[in-house]
Amino acid sequence: MAVGETAGVVPIIDFSPYYSKDSTHRKAVGDEIFNAMKTVGFVYLKNHGIPKGLQEECFAWSKRFFALPMEEKMKCPHPPNGWHHRGYSGIGKEKVSQMEFDEEILKEIRKVPDVKESFDMGAEFEDYWNIWPDEKAIPGFREFLCRYHNENHEVAMRVLRAIALGMGLDESFFDAYHTEKNNQVRLLHYPATDDKALRNMDAFRIGAHSDFGTMTMVMQDECGGLEVEDPHVPGLFHPAPYIEDTLVINIGDFLMRWSNDVLKSTLHRVRGPTLESSDGVSQPRYSIPYFIVTNWDCEIDALPGSWSEENPKRYEPITTRDYIFKRLNATY
Repeated sequence: MAVGETAGVVPIIDFSPYYSKDSTHRKAVGDEIFNAMKTVGFVYLKNHGIPKGLQEECFAWSKRFFALPMEEKMKCPHPPNGWHHRGYSGIGKEKVSQMEFDEEILKEIRKVPDVKESFDMGAEFEDYWNIWPDEKAIPGFREFLCRYHNENHEVAMRVLRAIALGMGLDESFFDAYHTEKNNQVRLLHYPATDDKALRNMDAFRIGAHSDFGTMTMVMQDECGGLEVEDPHVPGLFHPAPYIEDTLVINIGDFLMRWSNDVLKSTLHRVRGPTLESSDGVSQPRYSIPYFIVTNWDCEIDALPGSWSEENPKRYEPITTRDYIFKRLNATY
């Protein structure tokens, strides 16, 4: 598939011109990404800067971790509260919902759990630390994920600088909001599941939701199943299949709030796999999202120029910590 085409509704953009010293080339890439995020909320990026070898190594570590015996995975359990989003979550532990906080409604939603297991790590703080498996069970795992986290941050900031140019802002506008590297690596394993149940939506690998932070960069395997809501037809979802050597990047709620809804934090989900199964059981799926999140004490508010008396602010200001914790607590 050539650069300049689309996969379903999602554009494919070559990021390599951004690395040019020519500011007009960087601005052109920023404009492309901005327009894609404004109309779809998602984009595939080619030549993004994450080495293929590093991507393959991360998938290998993910498969190694999820293949551990359950007693080993349970040595690094996700805490019972949702906000401390670190460690291992088994199947049925988490149920993603979209802006629903009523406990009775959440109980109903949780009756159909997401068919997935996950491991989460990220920046460490005094009151927000990582929870690791036993080093003897999977030596080198911690060291690799810390390196992967840092290398992804550098790529993420380049993408945010391009988006800033597309928004008509100073190229480094978002830098000051992300100095803590308050980002999260999530390893996801969707085990083999009854194919018919997934396609009939009697089971979900993950239900429809928007992402909480600034932006997300996703590596997915060839299994497929990621779907993106049509920007013009609510409830209609289009496949966003695996495309070799690309990252799937989507806007999070913070960029939507900053832009006062000019940019779209599009709903997406993981349903039935793209690849057909031969025995009625879908193949396992692995994906690795990298969530870019602002510093904990940042206040997220509509930027000057994005609102007026005729076009008022759509959201009240809120801090990173308050918003992220509110959304996470609703998922556990």
